[in-house]
Amino acid sequence: MPTTAEQAVPAAAHHGHGPTWDAGTASLLWTDLRARTVHRYAPDDTDHAMQVPQQVSAAKPRTRGGLLLHFDEGVALYDADGERRTWLTFWARDGVRAGETTVDVGGRVWATTVREDESGGGWLVRVDPNGAAHVVVDGIAAGNGLAWSPDDTRLHLADSAARRIDVLTVDQVTGAATERRTAFDVDGEPAGMCADADGFLWVAVRDRGEVRRYAPDGRVDRTVPLPSRRPTSCCFGGEDLTDLYITTARDGLAEPEPADGAVLVVPGAGAGLRSHTFPG
Repeated sequence: MPTTAEQAVPAAAHHGHGPTWDAGTASLLWTDLRARTVHRYAPDDTDHAMQVPQQVSAAKPRTRGGLLLHFDEGVALYDADGERRTWLTFWARDGVRAGETTVDVGGRVWATTVREDESGGGWLVRVDPNGAAHVVVDGIAAGNGLAWSPDDTRLHLADSAARRIDVLTVDQVTGAATERRTAFDVDGEPAGMCADADGFLWVAVRDRGEVRRYAPDGRVDRTVPLPSRRPTSCCFGGEDLTDLYITTARDGLAEPEPADGAVLVVPGAGAGLRSHTFPG
């Protein structure tokens, strides 16, 4: 299997984040959290950027067009031309930044918040399509990764500070989450992640400059070394969902290399899962 990453977008992002493959437009959505920009990388190698008013960790496609954006202050809906913003839910807490984001099979948004100093006190919230918000897990040190199992019944949660992947059982009908337990520990700081069609987790390990494929029992099945020291997240994309895209950061690096902050890709890495679209 391919184990070499190459640059897809030589972006020099401060803190690239939240890669999501938008199957409807055959393009990659990603953000530069610190630069307050939302990007769309198209197959013709163009990367379009939209400036937004605050830090943004993820952009997700909507069935009606436009984007769902995870800001520091909450989750908002942007129309197709990016001119109008409507808050889906608003929390605005001092010292808290946007974390990871995913949409479930029922169209509910799951999002984490992270303390800027990663001292704890972040949370995982479920936001229903009507905007009703429910705190699912409180007191998370650094919830930097979320990934669904192939059957959409288990949500994996990466806690970078605890160096651990947890898993919750989720009712597909009601969205109720129960039975939080440890799936496996990580040698390093797990950040963003995604699952493949076989139920293995691809985890960006941000302090090791690599992406690892973990078996359900926590065994490291494969390791992909990266030309960037700080990978932040990953997702599958491309026409057949076989290419692994990886966002990276250059924040805090005294002497960043050319690939630090770039969006990387590993062509033909595996068989990915199609992400869900927000129904609004």
